[in-house]
This record gives sequence, C-alpha cells and structure tokens, in this order.
Amino acid sequence: MVALRTFAIIALIVQAADIQAQDTTNGQRLPIVTLKKLDGTPVTTQELIANSPGPIILDFWATWCKPCIQELSVLAEVYEEWKKLTGVRIVAVSIDDARNSKKVAPFVRGRRWEFDVYLDENADLKRALNVNEIPHTFVLNRRGEIVYQHKSYAPGDEELLFEALKKAAAE
Repeated sequence: MVALRTFAIIALIVQAADIQAQDTTNGQRLPIVTLKKLDGTPVTTQELIANSPGPIILDFWATWCKPCIQELSVLAEVYEEWKKLTGVRIVAVSIDDARNSKKVAPFVRGRRWEFDVYLDENADLKRALNVNEIPHTFVLNRRGEIVYQHKSYAPGDEELLFEALKKAAAE
C-alpha cells in the first residue's frame, strides 16, 4: 500500500514537471529590448532573431548559478550536433548585474562555450519575459515566437529541449 501511494505521488510530480516543461506562451513574440555583447556593444533582441537561420534557444543564467552552468555546459557539448540537425542558435543571456558583468566574458572563455552570450545587466529582457528563476530556457521558432519554455535544470532535461527544438525547426 505504501509503495502504491509512493508511486502515485511520484506520478503526480512527474506529471507536474511535464506540464511546467510543456508550458508555452502561445506564440508570444520575443520582446524588443537592448542587450549588450560581451564587449559592451549594444544589440537588440530584434537583431538577434533576424540573423538566425533556424530556431533559437534563449537561456537565462548567471555566473553564480550552478544549475545554469551545468545546463549550459551540456548544451555546449551538443551544440554542434544540434546546429547541424536543426540550424539552432544558442543565445545565453547573463543576468549578472553591472557589478558582476565584468566576470562573464572570462567565465565564458574559460569554459570555451562557442555559443552567443549577452548581458542583461538592467534585467530588461528578464522582466519582459517574466523570468523569476534561473536557469529559464526558451525555444523560439524562426518567426521569433516563443514555442517552449522550461524552468530549472536536471540532467536529462536537454532531451525535452531537443524534442521542442526539432518541432520548432520543422515549423
């Protein structure tokens, strides 16, 4: 009986996690705000999506967030393969504030992440997308519409992300 209750509780937790991961914003377009490249050059989100040949993974993270670093490290490992299969572009958006943003470029270089990294020092994009916890990952289709989002990270979440990515690439 205890095992049956435990199984039922686990099933509910898995179902809730799946609902959270499947939560989309019904084609909400990426808001237009200005971010900074690691060298300080401003770039708008509109410019980011205009230059993408396929879907975009937009990942909010910070240098002090261990699950963020774990997720981005896994994405760095699969990036070349996913790019060949789907045309994806990974855009990592650091929410480190102005005091800590100088640490981001050396942090990224030290990990040899080959994807694009931008700074959201004033949290403009973070606020516009209602990002309250990190990592928070979005998938955008070629039209710049948000088609998938996922909060937090646990090993294996990249499989759900890849499924959403393949779907976005096929649109």
